[in-house]
Amino acid sequence: MLVVTSLAVFMVSLDNLVVTTALPQIRTDLGAGLEGLEWTVNAYTLPFAVLLLTGAALGDRLGRRRVFLGGLAVFTAGSAAAALAPSIEALIAARAVQGVGAAFVLPLTLTLLASAVPPERRGAALGIWGAMTGLAVAVGPLIGGAITEGVSWQWIFWVNVPVGLIALPIGLRALAESRVSTSRLDLTGVALISAGLFGIVFGLLRGEGHGWTSTPVLTSIIAGAIGVAAFVAWELRVARAGGAPMLPMALFRIRGFAAVNATALLFSMGMFGSIFLLAQALQNVYGYSPLEAGIRTLPWTAMPLLIAPIAGPVSDRIGGRPLLLAGLALNAIGLAWMGLVLSDHMSYGALVGPFVISGIGMALFFVPVATVALGVVPELFQGLASGTNNALRELGGVLGIAVLSSVFAARGGYDSPASFIDGTRPAVLLGAIAVAMALLSAIALPRRGAQPTSSVDDQPAPVRADRPVTETVGVSAAG
Repeated sequence: MLVVTSLAVFMVSLDNLVVTTALPQIRTDLGAGLEGLEWTVNAYTLPFAVLLLTGAALGDRLGRRRVFLGGLAVFTAGSAAAALAPSIEALIAARAVQGVGAAFVLPLTLTLLASAVPPERRGAALGIWGAMTGLAVAVGPLIGGAITEGVSWQWIFWVNVPVGLIALPIGLRALAESRVSTSRLDLTGVALISAGLFGIVFGLLRGEGHGWTSTPVLTSIIAGAIGVAAFVAWELRVARAGGAPMLPMALFRIRGFAAVNATALLFSMGMFGSIFLLAQALQNVYGYSPLEAGIRTLPWTAMPLLIAPIAGPVSDRIGGRPLLLAGLALNAIGLAWMGLVLSDHMSYGALVGPFVISGIGMALFFVPVATVALGVVPELFQGLASGTNNALRELGGVLGIAVLSSVFAARGGYDSPASFIDGTRPAVLLGAIAVAMALLSAIALPRRGAQPTSSVDDQPAPVRADRPVTETVGVSAAG
């Protein structure tokens, strides 16, 4: 189970960043502008973020193994469609299909793994899970650059297809079916939050090109905000009526739950928005090839791979909070350092120091965040906690790319290296501010030894089936 879930989380996490070093080539081949490049990334991360909670809920109701493998199949098909895309519009649509599949895969890798590992070893297992996410971050730009330069950017997506085709039959044999017995899926909640988040992100992406006060942009952002507010009101109503809300709002009355999710949102906003621009800067400003650019990101992105084996056991001994605080502080320092030294005539060596500092910080964040997110809520709500935390991390990446790209477009552009730096510098400094805000949020996390206190007594808790689903449907761990 550890092998299958780790392989799956690596694959879907890889596609967050694997296209970053290919964006200049995609821009040239498909004639895409800044908005098209933003959607090449966000068309994946937006449905990924929006549907993560839905994926977790479907797994609880229909069977985690079934939904996990179905999502893996959809992700594999979307990868093939992206590789065959003849236009930027077709690529964006295929990336959206990938995002839908990934949303059904990622949260269930965590719940399948957490349910299979004894509590005393869960920290180490979830550390491995987090390390695979870190590994995907580490090699994403490198793999993207190597494939783009060695073959073509289309093969970034082709490589997912054989991995998916191998993982599917292994998953059929290795994973046991399990589910949590609850009431029907909250389809209204899914529709409201999906429409709300899409409206906000769509407005942010179009703001600079169409004018922030233009009717389409303002209408989109306001409608999105109304959708999110309607989602909150609907979830509260469902809970009061004794139903099963998609996301119990009472969970946010748990201090640790609110803090870890705010931290995840702000961290991803600053980090992934900055990576989106800096990965392009290495090619557009400093003239590196896609592979050379990918290699030069390694002092930054490879740190999770090096630090995770050490940070996992340390997290088990001292708790995740100290690592999160240290990681966020280092991350904010690293991004601020990058923003201050960036210029169109500097040498690459000036970036190595901040790359290493920020990379260590990223590793110290990724390893314990899953354990912290699960540890601040009662056990019956851990599936929801996992889905919520992953959803907000992905949503933070979407918002980061949208907001930082808007700053970039307002202050610079693709016209010249100097113009690209003029836009990137303030955007990365804004990313550093977002991570610093995440640090302030993380201070509110409970210290080691504090028991998760339930403020969700007014919510219908998921009720586990009387006997394992493996007995009911005749599926064993060996298939």
